Amino acid sequence: MSTTARTWEVPSAQQRLAILRRTRSIAIVGASTNPARASYFVSTYLLSSSDYQVYFVNPRASEILGQPVYPSLAELPEVPDMVDVFRRHDDLPGVLEETIAVGAKTLWLQLGSWHEEVARDAEAAGLDVVMDRCVKVEHARFDGGLHLAGFDTGVISSRRDSGVSR
Repeated sequence: MSTTARTWEVPSAQQRLAILRRTRSIAIVGASTNPARASYFVSTYLLSSSDYQVYFVNPRASEILGQPVYPSLAELPEVPDMVDVFRRHDDLPGVLEETIAVGAKTLWLQLGSWHEEVARDAEAAGLDVVMDRCVKVEHARFDGGLHLAGFDTGVISSRRDSGVSR
């Protein structure tokens, strides 16, 4: 287990909400066809509970949840606003290179994923960066649908709409 201290600061809740509000399309790098994988769960949620255009990137799959899968970010039909990454730590510098090359605005590393050098390089290239956070959890949290257990309770609330894509 690494004892390296974390020095990079995660964007505040308000900053993460702003990122989600301005995002229109999300590319999920490392998307999986396996329903037991976190990327599959997040993909299912984004397709069913948001207005985001969702793209899947995986060089070994052709279809996920009825959607086409692309072998790389460069082969997507549009530049995604956000690249949501489900890849191993050692793969993150390469994913950052691809993200910069296609012109995406945000690099989002999922829960458990932390790479300070990648975060600093991404910020230096003008990208917004979020690490060790789940897009599904953050979207649901800001949209009023997150229960402590991490799922939508179906409770109707009088809370005002946060403006996050639904």
